[in-house]
Amino acid sequence: MRLGIAVDSRMCMACYCCFTACKDEHCGFASALTAKQPMMGQKWVDVREWERGDNSRKIKTASVPTMCAHCADPACAKAGKDGAVYKRDDGIVIIDPVKAKGQKEIVDACPIDAIFWNEELELAQKCTMCAELLDDPEYLAYLGDPKLKMPRCVEACPNNALIFGDLDDPNSEISKLVARERNTQLEALEGQETNVKWLNVPTVFLAGTVYHPAEMEEVFIGAKVKLVCETGETFETETNYFGDWEVEFLPKNKKFDITVNAEGYAPVSYTAVTDADHYVASTYLAK
Repeated sequence: MRLGIAVDSRMCMACYCCFTACKDEHCGFASALTAKQPMMGQKWVDVREWERGDNSRKIKTASVPTMCAHCADPACAKAGKDGAVYKRDDGIVIIDPVKAKGQKEIVDACPIDAIFWNEELELAQKCTMCAELLDDPEYLAYLGDPKLKMPRCVEACPNNALIFGDLDDPNSEISKLVARERNTQLEALEGQETNVKWLNVPTVFLAGTVYHPAEMEEVFIGAKVKLVCETGETFETETNYFGDWEVEFLPKNKKFDITVNAEGYAPVSYTAVTDADHYVASTYLAK
């Protein structure tokens, strides 16, 4: 069994229910697996948000709940001494609240800044995937279904942006989701195996608007837009009822040749680079 959480960025609406549930569970409450979380200064579930786009014509936001990745080969465990950080048989990575005392290097080792330093206790702390609850035979026992045991953040998410389960079971909901959706590992964890799986995290988009000839003052619905990357990859879409087009999940820092075509109109071509999200052009077609 390998327990994990799938984080689907596409479904996150930044409601902070996960963050609040984590605080509710761990602030002021300690267990054998962790000291109590301070009320301020620590985000064991950090909903990281950013604004996307470089033009007022196309601005949107993205949000990615970020917690300890529970790495298969944890950098924090290598930094800790005397077994201060260990990985359980179920894959959950735990910082021992006794052995880790005074070892601030554990915090510095995390590549995604998901470990925090408790100044009062001189202790590194992070998400435990609510292992203390998962281990408790009384937790949710009144519902009569042990499968309903899950971390508090997952339990609180109203939009199914967080899914918990056994990654070693191909028939589990989490395994099916990971197999079906776009896996987008956090850049700082690239190449590493983790038990938290990030899905559909945005990379960059290119977007634009297509119009009929300028004198008509009318958007063009159904124009064909083709993007050809310098690597040879091709992406195609068409304009919607507002004349807009957008292609998401493009590779970063690549040059694209963009062509807009519509039957009976001269094609229009231009280039763009995916160094960031761009609204690249308002295009007027000509007969």
